[in-house]
Amino acid sequence: MACWASCMVSMFAGSILANFLLGEPVLTPFKNNYNILMATAVWYAIFYAPFDAAYTVCRFLPVRLVLAAAKEVLRCKKVHDGVSHAVRVYPNGYLIMIIIGAVKDLVVGTGTGSDFMRIFERLVRGTWTPNAMALLHPSFSTKACIAASVLFVLEKKTDFFTAPHALVYSGAVVIFVHFKLSAMLLGMTDPFQPFENLFCFFFLGGIWDAIARASECQGECRSQCCSRWTFHFLLLC
Repeated sequence: MACWASCMVSMFAGSILANFLLGEPVLTPFKNNYNILMATAVWYAIFYAPFDAAYTVCRFLPVRLVLAAAKEVLRCKKVHDGVSHAVRVYPNGYLIMIIIGAVKDLVVGTGTGSDFMRIFERLVRGTWTPNAMALLHPSFSTKACIAASVLFVLEKKTDFFTAPHALVYSGAVVIFVHFKLSAMLLGMTDPFQPFENLFCFFFLGGIWDAIARASECQGECRSQCCSRWTFHFLLLC
């Protein structure tokens, strides 16, 4: 029962969290019996299929690529639906639109909603891991969902994008699928990391920390040189 409950929480994490933040019933995602039956069938096939047949098939690389591409298409759809939902509830709340668009993603295991609900999902199984909070260790999926939310908010509420909506949406889907398949086939790491390091270096004190460390190293070198010269002078005397 704990295994099934934790899987259901993980599968519907995005909708649960988005409804909670918007003041809507958190059990709304469970009102669709078809979705519950489908999620239960997937859970049973993965965990209890004879000889782990379903798990073995899903681990086969061509199948994994197809599932990963479909997962990214679904991820982009959920982010867009989250932004659209927030636009209807808070027409002028840009930050709320970005937050709901990011957490609405409910792709199992790697979605932003699952990242934020991971503590509760593990608590259902009897494991308390407060360090698993997505804000402490944001994954690439979390960062990508936030970026997609910002893109859709700009496209919906500003004149920054003059391209048709279908083109913007298709471009977001292509980017999601591209980075996911690149990570699986080429081992690509987080593409946001270089930009984060550059931003932190110039705007979050990185440059001043580097200057301070350089000054400390220079002072230590001078003190070591003075000590060496003093030692040699005493030997000569």
